Amino acid sequence: MKKHLSAKTKWLIVIAVLLAGFVTVNSATKTGGWGTRAVQSVLTPFRSATSALVRQVERYYNYVFKYESLQAENEALKAQINSMEEGVRSADSLQRENERLHQLLGLAAEHEDYHFASAYIIAWVDSSWKSAFTIGKGTNSGIHEGLVAVTEYGQVVGLVTEAGSNWATITTVLDSALDISATVASTGYNGVVEGALATGSEGLLRMNYLPTDSVLRNNDQVLTTGSTVYPRGLIIGYVTDANFDQTGVAKYALLKPAADMDNLEQVFIITDFNNS
Repeated sequence: MKKHLSAKTKWLIVIAVLLAGFVTVNSATKTGGWGTRAVQSVLTPFRSATSALVRQVERYYNYVFKYESLQAENEALKAQINSMEEGVRSADSLQRENERLHQLLGLAAEHEDYHFASAYIIAWVDSSWKSAFTIGKGTNSGIHEGLVAVTEYGQVVGLVTEAGSNWATITTVLDSALDISATVASTGYNGVVEGALATGSEGLLRMNYLPTDSVLRNNDQVLTTGSTVYPRGLIIGYVTDANFDQTGVAKYALLKPAADMDNLEQVFIITDFNNS
């Protein structure tokens, strides 16, 4: 824009000089006489050239102002569109939150002893060997270490492992640091579920210590058995494969987490429950 303004100023000076000269010559030629006619004859080509130049300069001058006007209009339209897009994003976000809260009402009705604190994810831990994220609530909201985070469907997301006044870190079930006592819903087989990051099965869970003769089927649902930390009956994942461990005695199963970790926005912390 500075280049346009500088050029515009220069052209205005040129126009002023040309117009001044043009007016001076024009006045001089109006006195009449053969000398005047001679001067007019000589100056006629220059007048034509000057008039053409003035017209060209005027066109450029108009272009500059039109460019500025269009640019200002363009910026205003961009701002308006950004505002509209932000409004749409906010509306979409509110709709998703309403849907989650609606589902949570069903979970709360099914488990009247559960007390929840909702929180949004503000950052994920950037690490290939750890699976955790930070939420924007902490001890001021009744959230402390050792509490379970779930989705609105009662799917286990992870455990609060650190908390400040207005933030908390949740280590997800994919992290190998977590061990959860679990049971296969359809058969009652018990075992321990842990994250499979350390085993090379990224994105999956591993249920260890299953009976050697256990029969497992794909999509068998795996639930928490219940403890002082994890309420009974929360959904951990679904069986995708099974095999024997290195000893050849115990069997293990690979599970797909029930919670969709890739699309989490909001989680619900169970701040209190009754497992009796």
